[in-house]
Amino acid sequence: MTHGKAAFTALVLAGQRPGMDPLARHCGMDLKCMVPVAGLPMLQRVVTTLDRNDAIQRIFVSLPAPSALDDLEALAPLRQNGRLQAVQSASSPSASVAEFCKTHWQAGEPLLVTTADHVLLNDEILGLFLDQARKNGGDIAAGLTPSAPLKAAYPTSKRTYLHFRDEAYSGANLFALLTPRAQSAVAFWQGVEQDRKKPWRIARRVGMKALIAYLARRLTLEEAMQALSKAAGAEARAVILPIAEAAIDVDKPEDLTLVETILAEQAANT
Repeated sequence: MTHGKAAFTALVLAGQRPGMDPLARHCGMDLKCMVPVAGLPMLQRVVTTLDRNDAIQRIFVSLPAPSALDDLEALAPLRQNGRLQAVQSASSPSASVAEFCKTHWQAGEPLLVTTADHVLLNDEILGLFLDQARKNGGDIAAGLTPSAPLKAAYPTSKRTYLHFRDEAYSGANLFALLTPRAQSAVAFWQGVEQDRKKPWRIARRVGMKALIAYLARRLTLEEAMQALSKAAGAEARAVILPIAEAAIDVDKPEDLTLVETILAEQAANT
């Protein structure tokens, strides 16, 4: 199944768990999403990239304090013309997405979900993800970056990988909810988050056979997506993004240093 050209709504997750975020504390900020990266708040960088894409009609930012968006004066015109709006975040990323779907998501309107710390998101990465998510079909799509280009470009960068028989992949913080059935996958995600400290419950949700195959690295990515689709009650597809920067977010002080170096090199080459 493929999907038409209905405009996307974008949701930027800019919440944080209770307590002070380590990166925010390191930078002397209350909110991680307001940490400056090469002189600009990371949230501003992400919203600006989303705003440049014609496939995105509306942009929402999920924040612990929605009024914090008022501090980003550069985004004021987007708020004034109704293109950008702040909403209250929930207790976790999955809960924030679930709440947004209940209160703001319109049926038949594809939803892009990304994060405020996805500072290296650019026109190429975003355009490739949106195009492939539509072409691949399914109910929900997740962006993944193969380890090969990532390790080749940034061998010292520490990323979390999902290891499959054919390749290892790092998440790219890009998701597309393409049909109303995708809400089943969000509910599944909430359950996994709730059980993150109880791995046996996660195993029960995904299926023991698939989990054992994954741990033995005998599971291919395609087989993993099939198992996930069955467990979540929605057809999940992977969008492969062979661009190293797609998998680099700003979660730790060393990430901040790396990303600022990358941005400086990109500016020097333009």
